[in-house]
Amino acid sequence: MDKIKALKNKAIEAVKGAPSLGALKVVESRILGRNGELTEVLRALKNLSEKERKEQGELANKIKIELVDLIKTRRNELEKIESEKDLKAERLDVSHPGVKPPQGHIHPLSLIIKEAGEIFNRLGFTVVEGPEIETEWYNFDALNIPEDHPAREMWDTFWLKEPKGKSKLLLRTHTSPMQIRYLETHNPPLRIVVPGRCFRYEATDASHDTHFYQLEGLMVDKNTSAANFKAVIQTFLSKILKRKVEVRLRPSFFPFTEPSFEVDVTCVQCGGKGGNCSVCSGTGWLEMMGAGMVHPGVFKNAGLNPKEWQGFAFGMGLDRIAMIRYKIPDIRLFYSGDVRFINQF
Repeated sequence: MDKIKALKNKAIEAVKGAPSLGALKVVESRILGRNGELTEVLRALKNLSEKERKEQGELANKIKIELVDLIKTRRNELEKIESEKDLKAERLDVSHPGVKPPQGHIHPLSLIIKEAGEIFNRLGFTVVEGPEIETEWYNFDALNIPEDHPAREMWDTFWLKEPKGKSKLLLRTHTSPMQIRYLETHNPPLRIVVPGRCFRYEATDASHDTHFYQLEGLMVDKNTSAANFKAVIQTFLSKILKRKVEVRLRPSFFPFTEPSFEVDVTCVQCGGKGGNCSVCSGTGWLEMMGAGMVHPGVFKNAGLNPKEWQGFAFGMGLDRIAMIRYKIPDIRLFYSGDVRFINQF
């Protein structure tokens, strides 16, 4: 009997003195657990006489009930204490100056792509997208660039492996394949622009990279002319460069347009004066894009009669537009991932 009473006093002291919920759990396990001290006492009752078993059993069960209630009370006390500590730790002083979270910035190329699309929308063009993985047919053959055509030497191509018997696949070298894809599924008259990423296997420098963004344009109608193109593109360049500019067309060659021309714009630095301007090398002009009237063969490849329809197509580098607009000296900065560069926009 004395042993049980001593165990009770020891247990009460341990429960009341438990400093935390974790410590209380340890005390409960030591006393009332499967191999606890009081559990062992109850398990040993079978070795006593009937009279002792009855007396000590009643006392042990009574003590067990008292301890269970005491542990429950102490647990509630500790939960309240720890809850108050958590509240104090989480308390927010609304009068204290806050910490401003870092704010993201839209990439300059994304800004130019979005703005270019909005300008062409106002000019009546629809913005469409095309696949970055193209077939040899759409990227070259349908655009009058057969396998042995010297124009293919203008682009070093990333060719992709494909199952035998399938059309050869590649990473598109320009956005021009969408001319054919769109004409195959839409009836003229139509006006579209196609922004997107292109890939060419070439050496990188301040003005070239293995991937870049291009904007393809196509307008097809009964009587579309080069004069229409010049008016559209001069309006676009004045809007995107945020200044009034003049445009000139120089004869050139592209397999999918005839006639073809290079498009120059008055220098944004010297205003076309030339002289010692380092941006235009003193010429007063900056080359912006290639363009021309859609070749009859392209119309035929798309299933249209070139005697019924005519139109113009153009392709410009959006990276170059962004470099001129924001005075960025190196195209590689766009793809550097340097947050210090992005945070300027």
